[in-house]
Amino acid sequence: MGRRSFLFAVVFAALVWSGSALAATPQQLTIAASDGAKLACSVVVPDTALPVGGYPGVILFHGLGGKHEDMEPLATQFLAPAGYETLECDARGHGASEGLFGLDGPRDVQDTRELFAWLSARTGNASIGALGISLGGGAVWNAAVGGVPFKAIVPVITWTNLATALAPQGLSKSGLVQLLAALVPESRWDPELLAAKPSLVTSTNMATVNALAASRSSLAKLSSLQTPTLMIQGRRDFLFDIDQALAAYKVLKGPKRLYVGDLGHSPGASPASAPDAAVYWGEAVKWFDRFLKGTANGIDKNVVELSHDPYDGKTTTYTTLPTVKTSSVSLPGSTTMNGSTGKVVRG
Repeated sequence: MGRRSFLFAVVFAALVWSGSALAATPQQLTIAASDGAKLACSVVVPDTALPVGGYPGVILFHGLGGKHEDMEPLATQFLAPAGYETLECDARGHGASEGLFGLDGPRDVQDTRELFAWLSARTGNASIGALGISLGGGAVWNAAVGGVPFKAIVPVITWTNLATALAPQGLSKSGLVQLLAALVPESRWDPELLAAKPSLVTSTNMATVNALAASRSSLAKLSSLQTPTLMIQGRRDFLFDIDQALAAYKVLKGPKRLYVGDLGHSPGASPASAPDAAVYWGEAVKWFDRFLKGTANGIDKNVVELSHDPYDGKTTTYTTLPTVKTSSVSLPGSTTMNGSTGKVVRG
């Protein structure tokens, strides 16, 4: 979700597609939202021949504290060569876009709905998918359950239940929350989000936090979502762990696939530099090929795919969720901690 981990503009070309020529040059532009806010964006148009009916499209969404340029290498190196016209924009409160940061709230969903209409009108093709990373993945999920008619989606290392992600069992991941909060200046925050920050950091007044999280979480609505979904999640991620994707996989009724690899927030690797990056980005393209172009390529089987750890260039697929091994540890001692400043140490 953080900017430091997911700056694509340099590392994509350097680490994953070293030596390859750019497929297309991003065209910078500004798109006005319905409330007048100007969003800084770019489009990448393929160099391939224009198909009858126009290029299929993919909207790309960056992570927290990022900007649309972070997603351009994914467009130029992967999607444009495959024949997809992409649109990537700075989220509200980010980069050169106007408006206030809303953490994928209702206004952000409306922005996505308008960007979908803009790209469809530009290409003349309603076959449009979406791919988002972390904060961008949340934007993809929330737009899909909000009725934006994507033909296929690829949410990456993100949440489906924001409350359990940021405050599992009602206890905030306060250090991570404060680190993430610093990535966007508070002067650019939506007032609702700003008002909930103290409660989230201190794990108090969780009703406020849960109310805010509910309008930014997709899980409760996923059982009715039919949009073909490829989830890409990290096996080690202290922010959005595997459970966020597993919960979605269990309830989704449409075509679905879950890839679990070495990417993620700390201690996972950046999606650009993880050792299996070429595998999951290649599968993302195949997913769009299948559901945006109608290409029969076998990617549409409902499976869970697990990259080997350490990665050896291979993955293992399961037709059902893999068995979970449970371990328990008994801590010795019975010391009671009294008061707000007490401390108990266990070896």
